[in-house]
Amino acid sequence: MGRAFEVRKAAMAKTSVMKAKVYSRYGREIYVCAKNGGLDPNNNLTLRSLMDKAKKDQVPGHIIEKALEKAKGGAGEDFAPARYEGFGPGGCNVIVDCLTDNNNRTYGDVRQCFIKAKAKIGAPGAVAHSFDHRAVFLFKGDNEEQVLEALMEADVDVSDIESANGSIEVLTPPTEYFKAKTALTNLLGESADFEVDEITFLPHEMTTITGDDVALFEKFMALLDDCDDVQKVYHNATIE
Repeated sequence: MGRAFEVRKAAMAKTSVMKAKVYSRYGREIYVCAKNGGLDPNNNLTLRSLMDKAKKDQVPGHIIEKALEKAKGGAGEDFAPARYEGFGPGGCNVIVDCLTDNNNRTYGDVRQCFIKAKAKIGAPGAVAHSFDHRAVFLFKGDNEEQVLEALMEADVDVSDIESANGSIEVLTPPTEYFKAKTALTNLLGESADFEVDEITFLPHEMTTITGDDVALFEKFMALLDDCDDVQKVYHNATIE
């Protein structure tokens, strides 16, 4: 079952963002989720998960409430997901997930980030094949067999499970996220503390960035971070 534990942990690195950016992105995502799936976290499991993550990332309660109130009003922007793929500095693979109310504007903004960093935006599917789309859970523990048994009993399709250094990592297909989280929470108890709890893209292989490409890569990440519509950036770059 699988690739090195440490490589997968390194692959989860995201663009570092200022708190204001984090708040804005959570607010937009919560608004869209609540507007499309309902305001009750007990019935909208995606919303409940988002709210839990926002609180864990220390997003103030008023930011969450404002997003919910906006969704409750029914008016406001109609955001839709948009995904862009391409090749970053040093030949690394990059996936950019956005929420947008204007596809032309967002595509233009993201494309300019690629151009300014001497990178190349590609067609849909250009690099996605070099990543695994997975739900990832990482938590303290060492009884891998017990965890696997609990997941099997809950009929969860487990892609991989691995333990190292007092932690257990579970990978499942994205469609199994809520079933897996429920099974793990039941096993660990309501006080379960997940170090990682997300649906992400895990690269098959890492690309080492060296020399002048390091500064270009950092510039590229900063440019994407400045785009209001960009929600998440996934890549397979590792800096030498």
